[in-house]
Amino acid sequence: MQEEVVKKLEEIQKAGLTDLEHVQEEQQLNEWRTCYLGKKSEVLQVMKEIPDLSVDLRPKVGMLTNQVKRNFEQGYEQRLEEIRKAALERSLQQDRLDVTLPGRRPEKGRLHPSTQTLREIANIFGQMGFQVYRGTDVETEEFNFELLNIPKYHPARDMWDTFFTTTPEVVMRTHTSPGQIHSMRENAPDPVRVILPGMCYRYEQVTSRSEFQFFQVELLAVGKSIDFRGFKGTLQDFARRMFGDNVRIRLRPDYFPFTEPSAEMDVECFICQGAGCPVCKHTGWLEIMGCGMMHPTVLMNGGYDPREYTGFAAGLGPERITMLRHHIEDIRYFWANDVRFLEQF
Repeated sequence: MQEEVVKKLEEIQKAGLTDLEHVQEEQQLNEWRTCYLGKKSEVLQVMKEIPDLSVDLRPKVGMLTNQVKRNFEQGYEQRLEEIRKAALERSLQQDRLDVTLPGRRPEKGRLHPSTQTLREIANIFGQMGFQVYRGTDVETEEFNFELLNIPKYHPARDMWDTFFTTTPEVVMRTHTSPGQIHSMRENAPDPVRVILPGMCYRYEQVTSRSEFQFFQVELLAVGKSIDFRGFKGTLQDFARRMFGDNVRIRLRPDYFPFTEPSAEMDVECFICQGAGCPVCKHTGWLEIMGCGMMHPTVLMNGGYDPREYTGFAAGLGPERITMLRHHIEDIRYFWANDVRFLEQF
């Protein structure tokens, strides 16, 4: 009985090692391992028969079976290393590296078109004497609405589709106008002249000309001798520096709770040259900012006496301005992260 088992194990080992010599690929090697070391291999079948052998025969057969199994495992590891080494050598032969070739220059990163426009806006107003003031993306309802002359349940709140947070009376700011109150309270009673760039959030339908998150630049000036003529001149000067000396602008009467009088400033649509397109809603004009003279209530909330001080404010849309300057037909391109679009800037 012992001789039969020993002979069987020797035959299994010889067949397995012979087949192993002919294996040339890693996939074939895995198939060989399944055949000779898997759950249904002959070696394991012999091991399952050990309990049926006599007490004297069990240790000898068990020792011999384990030896065959170890030989297979060592052979597998050795053959795996040989196959991988040969594959690496073939790869090096086929894909030789020419060290004399010039190196590839890494592509340089670019500023996002919105960032470029934001920096240019800051530069233009900086030349006019405005400083940059940064606010926070999260505001209280008090600063976002109430101190801007929009009390609770006022119908004007419907103008801003607001994202509310889980914290009561805390919202994602719908405009950069809350920064007016912050900056005025930090500077009152001294004159203030600042721009406030930042991201805004509104629960609005996404179209070719509007997004639910967008950049805005707030413009604020407060002093004792500010009137509407100076305000309009500031906007005209900005438009000429941004779009060129021949740019056409218009101010349309509008309503904002925190300014009085209020207006919308439009620039002639460069995309369709005033003929009308989806971006300008076929009017030939594209709104780039809402603006107006500071409401006395807002001035008072900011720490200024409206009997002595006046001011103006505006909210610019950098994406709209970028669309006009570069003839971009869809505002959604700015957030699509399409390299083909971004590489153009």
